Amino acid sequence: MQIEPAESVMTALTPRWVGERFPGGRPRVSDEVLDRLRGITVEQAWKPMKHAGYHHQFADGWRETNPGHSFVGRAVTAQFLPFRPDFDEVILEAGRREERSGGEVVKQNWWVVESLEHNDVMVVDLFGKIEHGTFVGDNLATAVSTRTGTGAIIQGGIRDAQGIAEITTINILHQGSHPTGIGDVTIAGLNVPVRLGGVTVLPGDVILATSAGVSVIPPHLAETVAAHAEGTQMRDIFGKSRLADRVYTSAEIDIPEWSHEVESDFQQWLLARR
Repeated sequence: MQIEPAESVMTALTPRWVGERFPGGRPRVSDEVLDRLRGITVEQAWKPMKHAGYHHQFADGWRETNPGHSFVGRAVTAQFLPFRPDFDEVILEAGRREERSGGEVVKQNWWVVESLEHNDVMVVDLFGKIEHGTFVGDNLATAVSTRTGTGAIIQGGIRDAQGIAEITTINILHQGSHPTGIGDVTIAGLNVPVRLGGVTVLPGDVILATSAGVSVIPPHLAETVAAHAEGTQMRDIFGKSRLADRVYTSAEIDIPEWSHEVESDFQQWLLARR
């Protein structure tokens, strides 16, 4: 039993990614591509993923510790299950063999946090548990902030919500808060496939978290999504400027495909900006 899959398993799990990988095999989308994805909308991310056959990549309905603070990063996933004594003993023994911190149930959330690196996003499937499902408090949230600079998605709860709200460098999306500590759960795997709402999240996926919800971008599509978003943003700027100047009507701009006249005007406008 291993807490985290072997490198060969991780590589087999993400065969369409041909770029750099972290030690252990998790796909490493470049910081440059992550920077290009910052500031895009979930709508801009949706279209190219849908065209590629990925129709279930969006999860909403989250509470935020820092409302309106968007972030982008690479997924580090963790799956937790309701406590079962014999299974928990197996996991604790695996943790001891791998020399993971602590050994008590309450330390298993630390195993996830201690694996985080800069530009990672912690994605935790805690099966919606809130009471005794509080994955982080303000101390652990501070550790997430200093390690990643991004945030986290927790399908479960948090505690010390007021203290976490004072950490303005990150945003933690969650399903509720409770004063109890985490308990009666066992980690089933680190960097394994997890479910986030109706989305399957794999380690190394790019997480785009905004006030509208969370888009999960497969790593091999990250650059395609970035390029599509950049093109869409340029078209939006052009269309709004031409509408403001009353060059075209909304019926000519707000359609899926522009006329030859409008498209030619856009291409000339684009060349003039380069």
